[in-house]
Amino acid sequence: MPGVYRVDLLTRQVSAPEVDWSYGEPTEMLNPITFESSIQEIGESSGAYIIRIPFGPRDQYIPKELLWPHIPEFVDGALSHLIQMSKVLGEQIGNGQPVWPIAIHGHYADAGDSACLLSGALNVPMLFTGHSLGRDKLEQLLTQGRQSREEINATYKIMRRIEAEELSLDASEIVVTSTRQEIEQQWRLYDGFDPLLERKLRARIKRNVSCYGRFMPKMVIIPPGMEFHHIEPHDGDIDGICEGNEYKPASADPPIWAEIMRFFSNPRKPIILALARPDPKKNIVTLVKAFGECRPLRELANLTLIMGNRDAIDEMPSTNSSVLLSILKLIDKYDLYGQVAYPKHHKQSDVPDIYRLAAKTKGVFINPAFIEPFGLTLIEAAAHGLPIVATKNGGPVDIHRVLDNGLLVDPHDQQSIANALLKLVADRQLWAKCRQNGLKNIHLFSWPEHCKTYLSRVLSCKSRHPQWRRQENGLETSESDSPNDSLRDIQDISLNLKLSLDGEKIEGSGNLDTALDSEENIVDEKRKIENAVLTWTKGVLGDKRDGSAEKSEQNSSNSKFPALRRRNYIFVIALDCDADDDFLGTIKRILEVVEKEKNAGSVGFILSTSLTISEIHSLLLLGKLSPLDFDAFICNSGSELYYPSSNSEDNPSGISFVLDLDYHSHIEYRWGGEGLRKTLVRWAVSINDKAEKNEAEIITEDDLGSTTHCYAFKVKEAALISPVKELRKLMRIQALRCNVVYCQNGNKINVIPVLASRSQALRYLYVRWGMDLSKTVVFVGECGDTDYEGLLGGVHKSVVMKGICSNAGNLHTNRSYPLEDVVPFDSPNIVQIESCDSDKIRASLMQLEVLKE
Repeated sequence: MPGVYRVDLLTRQVSAPEVDWSYGEPTEMLNPITFESSIQEIGESSGAYIIRIPFGPRDQYIPKELLWPHIPEFVDGALSHLIQMSKVLGEQIGNGQPVWPIAIHGHYADAGDSACLLSGALNVPMLFTGHSLGRDKLEQLLTQGRQSREEINATYKIMRRIEAEELSLDASEIVVTSTRQEIEQQWRLYDGFDPLLERKLRARIKRNVSCYGRFMPKMVIIPPGMEFHHIEPHDGDIDGICEGNEYKPASADPPIWAEIMRFFSNPRKPIILALARPDPKKNIVTLVKAFGECRPLRELANLTLIMGNRDAIDEMPSTNSSVLLSILKLIDKYDLYGQVAYPKHHKQSDVPDIYRLAAKTKGVFINPAFIEPFGLTLIEAAAHGLPIVATKNGGPVDIHRVLDNGLLVDPHDQQSIANALLKLVADRQLWAKCRQNGLKNIHLFSWPEHCKTYLSRVLSCKSRHPQWRRQENGLETSESDSPNDSLRDIQDISLNLKLSLDGEKIEGSGNLDTALDSEENIVDEKRKIENAVLTWTKGVLGDKRDGSAEKSEQNSSNSKFPALRRRNYIFVIALDCDADDDFLGTIKRILEVVEKEKNAGSVGFILSTSLTISEIHSLLLLGKLSPLDFDAFICNSGSELYYPSSNSEDNPSGISFVLDLDYHSHIEYRWGGEGLRKTLVRWAVSINDKAEKNEAEIITEDDLGSTTHCYAFKVKEAALISPVKELRKLMRIQALRCNVVYCQNGNKINVIPVLASRSQALRYLYVRWGMDLSKTVVFVGECGDTDYEGLLGGVHKSVVMKGICSNAGNLHTNRSYPLEDVVPFDSPNIVQIESCDSDKIRASLMQLEVLKE
């Protein structure tokens, strides 16, 4: 399409004997450009490509239900490809600046989950198409009654699929659907979408009225496109191929015509065509009853049922064979021999010829399904000049609204079906009008029309991509303030910064209303602090206009930020320990194991916890550890990112941490802010109201632990708090998009932006500073906070330290799906050790080939 330079379709690379060799090709160009002039005109890297990312077992094709543990590995591989392409395209068409994707579109639940993580890592808009939805499938399977909920989940990993679809609702700007039925009857089953609330929020946005931090993805209907250029509707009639009441096939006639016509005693009559597998939902039995009990219809038309392929009825699945036997019994009951065709076999390539035959007889196509999610066969039939009769439940309503080429019926009303068919068959003027309307409007379902509509929706998304306040060399992209001004700003509010790091904060009023009203002042104070930190950062990293070039270069090189790129390995300590002693002791042992490498600068460290930066600062002081032992600190469950600084001469306040405000901008998407906080406070109050009068408050807002991007709550009785999945559900129902993390053995709750997490912070460091994820080792406990699963998997290596944080298992007892469904414990990148002594740690690093013997 004009205006689109490149499209990459990312999928899995598989080199296995049971699949075609092309599945193992890393890159495949679609419609390759062969002329050199075209390449020069369009662009060297332009076009459409299939990019196959290796993840999961390399030599084995596995069902999609078993891919969940390997999704993080796909995300990391896809992220690497997108970053590399941004540089390549930047050199070719971006004047040296990276060119990022305009949008990331996930199809199906697993790709939706991947798209959420990629969208968050790159800060790029996301679109989602669910196709087949998990909640709808779960309801259908439960209705069939052949499997329990537990058995369904074990077979289809359905709860993990549903959570991926919920997360896709949280993260997507646009959800693409095929029909209105999909929106109003399928998506409304989800916690994160309510059609009524979506309309209210959309109306408030149009009136420029606050939505109090609530967000809904925009649901748009874009029907699938089809190719019509090869279809030529025929205006001939049956007279050309019939003599009297006998079919006389010509040599040019498709063989399937004779296969169908042999069933009819009078092949000149119009054909009522149904094309569907023998499934109860397709409602073919009611169609045969309607035909059999309507004598005028039987006299005017024949019925053709294309019900898949079969050899023997006894070899068919029980449900399908039961439907087919019912149809055969009805044919016998109504004596429909010579009036109903039901061929045993047909090829996919025969389907267009079947439509052509029905149109040649001036017949009608019918889809009588109880519910039809879309109805692609209706579009195919219309393209061949066939009027339609279709169910009024689902997608056919939208198709009929566009094409106006037939009649809608109640699929449960047998008489209504018969009357609609009879009306179209008997009224030649109506038949001709419906045929003409279908042919006139069918282009609206073409691929060019689909792409045109799709691109207009993509362009309606607010443009987002990675943006940094500072260039990678530490110099400002715009002229910075003088260092003297920067230091003066720090001195003005140094007390606030110091108090924050010492673990103190201005307390709000005890009155809830007063506290809510004062939040705006607190937020303003935090913004002043953040701006001062940024200004001070400019003074440290910016160009020293009043100093020598040598001093400027030295200050820039002293910056710890680029060190992440220079390390051979990065060790991420993400232990959610039960006690400070365990935590500090384990940190020290890990540091001691690689002390030589650490001193040489080949190994760097990141501390990743649910703690605030002030709590980390106090902890390091307690353990007599220097902040400069670490390259970065991921705090508040992944909502804050700090770096230590060694530039003490430019740091008169004594602050040794620098807040990454670029990361805040990166995770800002759909952060509910004050509206979210007030809702959480009301939730906490409701929990406390249920407690006994003499009991202390079960849950309280943690002012000291909260930041602008993390609302923290202290929990005194973890057993009395609902599982994390219930709080997530509550927030989604209210259209508040956030990531809820239960921490510190359930004694703390952190609520952070929806696309923020400790694992996503690592991907940010890869995007921002080039930290090699494949050279990263993450140390985790036997269990951990409720974000624990995100720390395992991916291209990084993991060391699971048994015995650490084993008591946190209670946080995971009410999970929607087992941890084993989503963590690749059998991966060679994951090593488990039974104890945490130095020898075991060293042995695990040798097993991962990080250290040599």
